[in-house]
Order: sequence, then C-alpha cells, then structure tokens
Amino acid sequence: MKQIHINTATPAQPQSKVMIIYTGGTFGMAHDAKGVLVPFDFGLILEHLPALRNLSLNLTVISFDTPIDSSNIRPTHWQQIAQLIYEHHHLQDGFVVLHGTDTMAYTASALSFMLPGLQKPVVFTGAQLPISEPRSDARENLITSLEIAAAKMNGKARVPEVCIYFGDELLRGNRSKKVESMHFDAFQSENYPPLAKAGVKIDYHDAVILKPASGVELKIVSALNTSIAILKLFPGISDTSVEAITTIPGLKAIVMETFGAGNAPTSPSFLQILKTAIEQDILILNVSQCPGGMVVQGRYETSKDLQRIGVVSGGDMTTEAALTKLMVLLGIGQANLITSPLAGEMTNS
Repeated sequence: MKQIHINTATPAQPQSKVMIIYTGGTFGMAHDAKGVLVPFDFGLILEHLPALRNLSLNLTVISFDTPIDSSNIRPTHWQQIAQLIYEHHHLQDGFVVLHGTDTMAYTASALSFMLPGLQKPVVFTGAQLPISEPRSDARENLITSLEIAAAKMNGKARVPEVCIYFGDELLRGNRSKKVESMHFDAFQSENYPPLAKAGVKIDYHDAVILKPASGVELKIVSALNTSIAILKLFPGISDTSVEAITTIPGLKAIVMETFGAGNAPTSPSFLQILKTAIEQDILILNVSQCPGGMVVQGRYETSKDLQRIGVVSGGDMTTEAALTKLMVLLGIGQANLITSPLAGEMTNS
C-alpha cells in the first residue's frame, strides 16, 4: 500500500491526527492530460482542496496499490481495512475511509462488527462525481468527514463508531442503505435517526451516538465465514428456486428477505423446504424487504408458521447488516448471538 503524510497546518502544529484510507471508487478519480479518468494523486490534495488548511490536521493517507471498484470489494478487503484501523487506532484521532458507494453500506456494516471496542470515529464517504468534476460532491463530503473524524467532546471522540457521511447527513454505518444512484443524497437510514446533520455548522445528535463501553479495549475479528445466501421472496417464487438455495453445499445461513413485517407464503411445500434446511443446522434469518419497519414474526398468519419451524427474526436489521453480522458470527462460531445487538445495528426488542 502507498502511504503519504500531509500536515495541513504547516507551519503551525496540527490539532488532530486523521488517517485517510483510500480503497478506490468514484471519489478518487481525476482526468489526466488526455482526458482519461485515472486515480487521484493524494500528494496534491491541498491543491484541490485548499480549505483543508482550515482544519489544521496531520493527515496520513494510505491508498490501496490498485484502486478497487466497490463492486469488486470482497471480505478480504474488509480484513485489510480493519487491520489498518486496528494497528493505528492508538495513533490517530479518527479515520476516513474513501470507498465506492455501491457496496459502502456492506463494508461499513462489516467493519462495525469486526472492530468491537472501537473508540474512534471511522467515517465512510465517497462521491457520486469524481473530485475533478466542477460540480463534484467529493470536496464537501471529504472536508466534513475529516472534521467529524477529528471532532472531540470533553477530550474524547465525538462519534466513536463506524458511520457513513453523505449528502449532509451522518448515518450509522450498519443502519444505512444505498438508495440513490443519480442524486447526491445516496444513502438513507430508515430505522435510525442521523447521528449528525451538516449545514452552516455540524449539529451532532449526541443522544443517538453509540458510546463505547468503559474499560473495553479494541479487538479485531478477522475470521469471516461467507457460506451465506440471500433468498429474496417474490409472488410466484417456485419451490425449485427455494430448494436450489437451501441445498447449496456447505451453506451455513440464509438471509431471507420477506414481505412487510416478516411475512411469507404459507404453502406447505415451501415451509417444508425451510424446515428441512433448519433441521440440517442452516440458520434462516428473516429480514424485511421494506427499507423501514421491522420483522415481527407471528403478528400475521403468514409469519406464524415461520416462527413455528424455527426461522429467526432479524428485527429491524438491514440486509447489509444481517449478512455481514452473520459472516462475523459464523466465523467465530457464535451464530447464537445473531438476535443480540452488537454495534447498534438493531433495536433491542
């Protein structure tokens, strides 16, 4: 990985230390002399963003050797990012991760479970337009993310959790979903309020920000088990399709996206396929296809049978959070914790 150091306060002393981890994505692209989009040279960041001098930061920028389109992000990349944060946690006041938007919610969710005991901000951000474009949202996203990553209150990090900053809102990472590909407000968090809102100043909503438990040290969980499938229900889904997923060799868990408050077909054959999978120790986790609301198994007749055969309710977890949480828990052999809130990803019912 490439690493550079930039003191935006020179010749004065910087007020905070922040590490930028650049993985790739639209943010870091710039036009070369031939008009071709190439990776941005972060050594020239002050030329592109002179306003950074007002933040008075000591920046460490670490870039992946080969920038990755976020569609190609894999759990091995999550492990690399988590390792960087773990190794530098005691040296930095905060972290900003520049990441493509398509899978940002997955990566942010994964990091929230992989770094228990986190006490520093990890702010994911990116852009819908490259930083070289006149109307790019990259500048404001980066500057505000850096300010949030450096922010302190009573000598401690103001937002000590994994979050996403985009389109003037700071959202909890494992509560976020990408909902927009053409506008700047790309992410929403339907089941949890914003952690902060950026306008003329940044208004922090301290009451909803996750506070680290006292006396708990940062750990890293690197073992991930990806033997998981997503089963999205739709009207008319065939038993053959469902069975093809539940019988995948080596499968350990299924995130089943159901209708509304956790409802599914009541066909005996459909239920028998799920029951057989559960009897073979495959965990089936019920999450809603709706971006807002939560699964309440047993509220309607169409979910009582799921409860009866042993399908597990995912409450108000997003699919992204459910999937990555399962990867972590299966990796450490503690899938039984799937219904317990670990990093603010679900409402404790």
